[in-house]
Amino acid sequence: MTKEVFTHRVREEALRLGFDGCGFSKAGRLEDEERRLEEWLNQGMHGDMKWMENHFDKRVDPTKLVPGAKSVVSVICSYHQPDFFSEHAENPDQPKISKYAMGDDYHFVMKEKLYQLFEFTKELNGGLEGRVFVDSAPVMDKAWAMRAGLGWIGKHSNLLSRDAGSWFFIGEMIIDAEFTYDHPVTDHCGTCTRCIDACPTDAITEPYVVDGSKCISYFTIELRDEIPQEYHEKLGNWIFGCDICQDVCPWNRKARPGSEERLFARPELKDKTIDYWEELNLQEYRELFRKNPVKRPKFEGFKRNIRTIAPNLKKSDQDPC
Repeated sequence: MTKEVFTHRVREEALRLGFDGCGFSKAGRLEDEERRLEEWLNQGMHGDMKWMENHFDKRVDPTKLVPGAKSVVSVICSYHQPDFFSEHAENPDQPKISKYAMGDDYHFVMKEKLYQLFEFTKELNGGLEGRVFVDSAPVMDKAWAMRAGLGWIGKHSNLLSRDAGSWFFIGEMIIDAEFTYDHPVTDHCGTCTRCIDACPTDAITEPYVVDGSKCISYFTIELRDEIPQEYHEKLGNWIFGCDICQDVCPWNRKARPGSEERLFARPELKDKTIDYWEELNLQEYRELFRKNPVKRPKFEGFKRNIRTIAPNLKKSDQDPC
């Protein structure tokens, strides 16, 4: 079997499994990304996310993470629900959870598919060694997906696709098989600065640079201490994550719908009021967010977020205008 046929068969199987894109790149050191990451870390833009300093060599070189690796096979899987997303973006009166966390935990959904793709690739190749990853190891997934031609890095630092916008998850297989490799696509952000202009905390300090320590997602998910008072009003109604820079992106208005229903918003998470969230107890939290990303800040962190944004919504309710 030629590398061209091998590559085609694996890509075809990825799409059959429900991935929305599959691309191939040669494993090696990410020299440009290494320089930018080191500068970003030195400026403290990762805030309290000290884990981002760990395993630096493995983060910028997958052959250190998976010895013998020759290729990175990147996949994307959309969670886009156009009708719900429009309604979610335009409702200022209810607490919001980032849309990626409204369905089942993407780690489980994506890994299930990736393991199937791995076994298919292994059998097709007559054996191989490697690992699969979904946001679970020091892998620069956006950089590899970009190298594999699945999109370009937007000014908000998310990966953007002309077909899928940015409403998708990224995963990869790092393996010792060789493929016909793809090439990066052109940046299509142009002169647009909507994501930069819309960020209420000015976290996008310049095109393609995000100060993670100022991001609403950082405050509501990763930060373990109290959220600084100066950012309370700027959080608006976000109790977990933030979609503002993606909501305003013109490419997301053109994004095709996803097909993996397990990633779609659960009915029980929709249309909840601030009163509902304030009364939520630990048992209810555990049941509601079983196998869901909202578990990450833990119950105490989630309740902290609710306390922080509650005055914003109650002030809005009392506003006679």
